[in-house]
Amino acid sequence: MDLGVLMPDKKEREKEQRSSGGSRGTGSGEQGREKRRPPREPEEEREQFDERVVHIARTAKVLKGGRRFAFRAVVVVGDNHGQVGFGVGKAREVPDAVRKGSDQARKMMRPIPMVGTTIPHAAVGDYSAARVLLRPASPGTGVIAGGGVRAVLEAAGIRDILTKSMGSANMLNVVAATFKALESLKDPEEEAKRRGKPVEAVAPFWLRGGKHGD
Repeated sequence: MDLGVLMPDKKEREKEQRSSGGSRGTGSGEQGREKRRPPREPEEEREQFDERVVHIARTAKVLKGGRRFAFRAVVVVGDNHGQVGFGVGKAREVPDAVRKGSDQARKMMRPIPMVGTTIPHAAVGDYSAARVLLRPASPGTGVIAGGGVRAVLEAAGIRDILTKSMGSANMLNVVAATFKALESLKDPEEEAKRRGKPVEAVAPFWLRGGKHGD
């Protein structure tokens, strides 16, 4: 009797064990990766904000082996209903820099006091060498601004305003100065309560139904 027929070859048995063991390991690995994978943020929540890339700059760092280039992105995020924030992201690639700036801007979002489609009073914001002046405007005026100032105001939901950028033209400083000016705005209801006057008395003159200076 031939023993080779009754006893399978040792190499064939090892081959079958490896194939069966590999398939089981692959299945468990896929299940483990699915369990460890964090839940993604719903696309609807990310799309409800108005996200704008204001400026992208290329930076260089001198090292021993030469210069290392990176990118800096200034991103403004708002909900078009009185909340806005800005962030700065730095990375070796542009998409990574924009993503980091967007995440930082969402964390820095602040509520902005508004009266209709404009701001309640004039405000000035200073940041480094940049200086931005904001003044309320009557309905139909539009956003009279440019560059980073317009991006911040439109993302906040302001539709009528007069602005003037004075000082440095650095985009990052201008955006930061605009944000400082918006943060300095006072809520009309709280200010009227502090002064002991009706809300109409501290509102812009065209909302009081009178002439300028009344």
